[in-house]
Amino acid sequence: MTSLDEQTAARFARMALENVAREYPNHITHMLNGDADAMTPRKLHPAFYGSYDWHSSVHSHWLLVRILRLFPHAGFALEIRRLLDTHLTPEKLAVEQAYFEQPHRATFERPYGLAWLLQLAAELHEWHAAEAMRWRMVLAPLEKLAKARFAEWLPRLTHPVRSGEHSQTAFAFGMTLDCARITGDRPLASLVEFRSRDFYLQDMHAPLAYEPSGQDFLSPVLAEADLIRRVLPRKDFAVWLTSFMPQIPVDDDTDWLQPVVSGDQCDGKLAHLDGLNLSRAWMCAGIAGALPENDGRRAAMSAIAAAHAEAGLAGIREERYEGSHWLPSFAVYLLTRRGMKYE
Repeated sequence: MTSLDEQTAARFARMALENVAREYPNHITHMLNGDADAMTPRKLHPAFYGSYDWHSSVHSHWLLVRILRLFPHAGFALEIRRLLDTHLTPEKLAVEQAYFEQPHRATFERPYGLAWLLQLAAELHEWHAAEAMRWRMVLAPLEKLAKARFAEWLPRLTHPVRSGEHSQTAFAFGMTLDCARITGDRPLASLVEFRSRDFYLQDMHAPLAYEPSGQDFLSPVLAEADLIRRVLPRKDFAVWLTSFMPQIPVDDDTDWLQPVVSGDQCDGKLAHLDGLNLSRAWMCAGIAGALPENDGRRAAMSAIAAAHAEAGLAGIREERYEGSHWLPSFAVYLLTRRGMKYE
């Protein structure tokens, strides 16, 4: 797979900058407690109102932070700084936090949006520039709330969620675990590890042939393996993977898992399949990197990652807002190998 060069970063930054300040169209998931709660997106979420929905706005902000961290002197850097200074203010983040604290909103953006919020916090935590420290301080109360939501939810969750969309637990657990480790939150890391083992370690013969569903942007099977490679030592993971995905070949054959094609990139749900190619790519790359160096399955997973990366990146088009409001975040996550530190 290729890495993120400055020209590509500029393209994705331009798309994100445009979208996080674009209020409409907007898909609101909103629990009203009374007439007074009927408000515009910008009033409900003054920091994260753009990019079509709350979680896409959050991971578009993550994209901007990550690109700025990697290219702090690029031509687009000043515009990113201005945008982040405008959106990540104490006043606006206080409104965001107050939204979560209202009655009947305990499930808001759980787990997908909360996981991306923690990814944003983790990115700022690792970056020691003065501006990053300032933004992280402003975000800290919302980060604390998101961590508390996971800590309250996981002991009560009796089964994993194996969907290919926002409710999936494996993907959210992986991002949350990364954040907990980066920020030194040992209780949360231990809890996520425990529930991951509890939910997934006994799984065998994953039904990969049943994937994808028509609106998936995450693979339930690959996301689970990508999570467990974060939890188990390398040798133990290799043994577990043999039982979980016995269909993986020991060469660079890619016929067993081909990239998918969206039936209509202008349909917001069908466009999810472009994201599935990107997330499959980073998950397969993570799985490959977690296997022992002499494991023949590394070649197979790496080849699959490369094929899906090529297809996923080709599906990102600025003129198609149904995909452009969120796919660049997935592309940057892939191309910068975010999450690979814990393989």
